[in-house]
Amino acid sequence: MAFHVEGLVAIVVFYLAILAVGIWAAWKTKNTGTEGDRSEAIIVGGRDIGLLVGGFTMTATWVGGGYINGTAEAVYVPGYGLAWAQAPIGYSLSLILGGLFFAKPMRSKGYVTMLDPFQQLYGKRMGGLLFIPALMGEMFWAAAIFSALGATISVIIDINVNISVIVSALIATMYTLVGGLYSVAYTDVVQLFCIFLGLWVSVPFAMSHPAVTDIGFTAVQQVHQAPWLGTINSLDIYTWLDNFLLLTLGGIPWQAYFQRVLSSSSATYAQVLSFLAAFGCFVMALPAVLIGAIGASTAWNETKYGFPDPMAKKEADMILPIVLQYLCPVYISFFGLGAVSAAVMSSADSSILSASSMFARNIYQLSFRQNASDREIVWVMRITIFLFGASATAMALLASSVYGLWYLSSDLVYIIIFPQLLCVLFIKGTNTYGAIAGYLFGLVLRVTGGEPYLYLQPLIYYPGCYPDENNIYIQRFPFKTLAMLTSFFTNIIVSYLAKYLFESGTLPPKLDFLDAVVARYSREHMDKATLVKSDNIVLNELAPVNPRHSLTLSSTFTNKEAFNYVDSSPELSNAEDN
Repeated sequence: MAFHVEGLVAIVVFYLAILAVGIWAAWKTKNTGTEGDRSEAIIVGGRDIGLLVGGFTMTATWVGGGYINGTAEAVYVPGYGLAWAQAPIGYSLSLILGGLFFAKPMRSKGYVTMLDPFQQLYGKRMGGLLFIPALMGEMFWAAAIFSALGATISVIIDINVNISVIVSALIATMYTLVGGLYSVAYTDVVQLFCIFLGLWVSVPFAMSHPAVTDIGFTAVQQVHQAPWLGTINSLDIYTWLDNFLLLTLGGIPWQAYFQRVLSSSSATYAQVLSFLAAFGCFVMALPAVLIGAIGASTAWNETKYGFPDPMAKKEADMILPIVLQYLCPVYISFFGLGAVSAAVMSSADSSILSASSMFARNIYQLSFRQNASDREIVWVMRITIFLFGASATAMALLASSVYGLWYLSSDLVYIIIFPQLLCVLFIKGTNTYGAIAGYLFGLVLRVTGGEPYLYLQPLIYYPGCYPDENNIYIQRFPFKTLAMLTSFFTNIIVSYLAKYLFESGTLPPKLDFLDAVVARYSREHMDKATLVKSDNIVLNELAPVNPRHSLTLSSTFTNKEAFNYVDSSPELSNAEDN
């Protein structure tokens, strides 16, 4: 395949345009945030992201390279088809559920990151534990889509994969480093427009290629391969449901999502953004579905691609760029390549910013340096943006199973963080003991279920499991959802059991080593004044909060004067104890 100078020029022009928009957004908003609040301005954009920009950036966070390429691949692969392309419906429902149940309580309480409520209720140790799967999910996702981008560009313009990955990562990291959420949001507007226009322009050209059979006919009739509508065998129903629930419910507890929610100007806006993004995700998947159907309807031996077809060459995951390359005119394929590049960068920058935000606030500031200046936090964020961007790039270049690591880490987000988020927002009375027990039970059940992408054999063989071609056992039983439910109920049961044992006197107070039940004035629990500042939220957005007996008195107040007053009043303390 020849080196295409025109394609390289098109990519360079597109990348320079994206970089220019990111730097412009950073310059435009450089003075946003009052003195002492610059770090929050970088993380949540001053909480003034409007509906238009907010809707675009939340949609672009999900509509990434994996979303576009993965949807096209699922539709194309024989035996799977549209029936197994779960991401469009799954992620759209995830955003709807997030808007209905999670956006309002998170935004109303003025949190800065997704981990804030965990540290407020469970303490900094538990916040640190939950940071691990959250960080893994963001980093491996960024690495996976950088890897996909390198392979995509190499298919069309025959450039070195490593160079394309490094340049893409540098540009995404650079404008994120300079402008934070503002740069990410404004570049998302441009990138989402390019994705929509680039893919829709490509579809008619690909569909009209002489080697392509009418996709309406191949949807239900076998021509070159099985019908692309696909089927779900009775043996695979539980696997399908398990994966669908993972996408729908596991798509909620991501910092990249809550960063947009918390950047909204009000709780109502946060909900509306979620609904707009759900619609956007569904619409943006349509051209990818059509491209996958076109790939399944093509006689590849009648094209320059030749024989055998992409499935036989094990290039099914690259069906989208292959369709652009071999079924579209050269200038259209380059335009579509720009769309795919935009899809990748729009997700990668969000993941890098999300990881650095959680580290700077929840690990560095709230766990180790609570008196750190705002300027110090800003510099920590900038350093970690660079480090996390470099780490994701290194994994994309060096790791042979980045996608396997991402699948496993995204499972951990679903199995560990989602049930913890349910408990911390909606279940009264849970505490650190239950949270740790639920965390460990969920982790053990997931790891012992095995992971084919990492060639990890299961230790627990659930009903219906079978060996694949590599003799790695595949689980048909919905063990991921079982692990999630086990984690959820373990948290509740252990929390209430610990509370009963300590409050009934069965266990002496000295055994409450996590200060989660007995200790009334523990420094382990974050003062709400540390997590929530009164000028971040409008008072009429505050949701009523019922006091929890397992929390310290100081955590029920948002100002130090009230705390000092309560602390010096033994009568009030005795009344509270009673």
